[in-house]
Amino acid sequence: MRTHYCGAVSADDIGKTITICGWAHRRRDHGGVIFIDLRDREGMMQVVIDPDTPAAFKLAEEVRSEFVLKIEGLVRARPAGTENPNMPTGMVEMLTRDLEVLNASLTPPFQIDDDNINENIRLQYRYLDLRREPMQKNLKLRYRVSKIMRDYLDTHGFMEVETPMLTRSTPEGARDYLVPSRVHDGMFYALPQSPQLFKQLLMVAGVDRYFQITKCFRDEDLRADRQPEFTQVDLETSFMGEAEIMALVEGMIRDMLQKAQGVEFADAFPRMTYHEAINRYGSDKPDMRVTLEIVDVGDAMKEVAFKVFSGPANDAKGRVAALRIPGGASLSRSEIDAYTEFVKIYGAKGLAYIKVNDVSQLNETGLQSPIVKNLSEAALKAVMERTGAQNGDLIF
Repeated sequence: MRTHYCGAVSADDIGKTITICGWAHRRRDHGGVIFIDLRDREGMMQVVIDPDTPAAFKLAEEVRSEFVLKIEGLVRARPAGTENPNMPTGMVEMLTRDLEVLNASLTPPFQIDDDNINENIRLQYRYLDLRREPMQKNLKLRYRVSKIMRDYLDTHGFMEVETPMLTRSTPEGARDYLVPSRVHDGMFYALPQSPQLFKQLLMVAGVDRYFQITKCFRDEDLRADRQPEFTQVDLETSFMGEAEIMALVEGMIRDMLQKAQGVEFADAFPRMTYHEAINRYGSDKPDMRVTLEIVDVGDAMKEVAFKVFSGPANDAKGRVAALRIPGGASLSRSEIDAYTEFVKIYGAKGLAYIKVNDVSQLNETGLQSPIVKNLSEAALKAVMERTGAQNGDLIF
């Protein structure tokens, strides 16, 4: 039916007769000559219809936005001064010889190139929303990323194995989605939260390098980092050490980003142990863009009179640590109190704080806090130096 995608026509096709199919993105009538920008998944092509083809011209007069068209014509260079460098096909156009309306369209509820569409409207007319360029790009990128990772894992000896979707409930981190059985009255299947048991069976069976790009289902409350249905790259290996697995996954991420987005990483990915991540950032998945680090000051607190600090400092299982907030001295007492209540959710007893007004004065003149009078100058100096405190900072 077609010989070329709209967005794939180039100057190499000048002089060729081609057939393209797509949606009428925009129609312009310039006093006897009609221009239609025809759109498909690869891009847009400018089509010219003039009165020399009366049947096609008559049809073109009736074409409106989102009509589905099949057009045959001659590719030619655009007249000088009418080129569009912002379009991949902006140096050429097609002179129509034949036009066929494959499907007419009602007036769409929004323009396909409109970037400010209410999300509910987008979801209501999802089939139109998916025609939009950003959505098309997302779908292509998702496909491209999946293919790159599949190819990478294939070259490293991995076998893609599909595992069952209808299974029995197993202990996981969330509730299961249940599917009633038609054959077994009162019994239910569970949709998998992960293929964990199946991939372990594969390891026992000797499939020592397994992968699957699979759907997982978790019945839990919607949050920014939670989805009831999501896709994951699932891996399992036998006879590979920790360093080998990290190198394999790093290589896959490098390969994917380089081929999909042209992003190159010169250096090896930084690595840290779980213990280091918790000690420095208080999280097993720290955001390395945030430069705030927790520093130990326990050894400086062993001899202070303030038992809240000296107690855990002298306890082998205790820890006294400090966190510097640049510019945090501007926080009000009510804001600090709110943070104090917040940390109690995670089991902390509370928050001690020091506002740094003048870092050169290690006393109640330079440092504003109820605890300063209970700490020695040596202890305060250690806190200031290890946190790198500056005037105007806040230390928790």
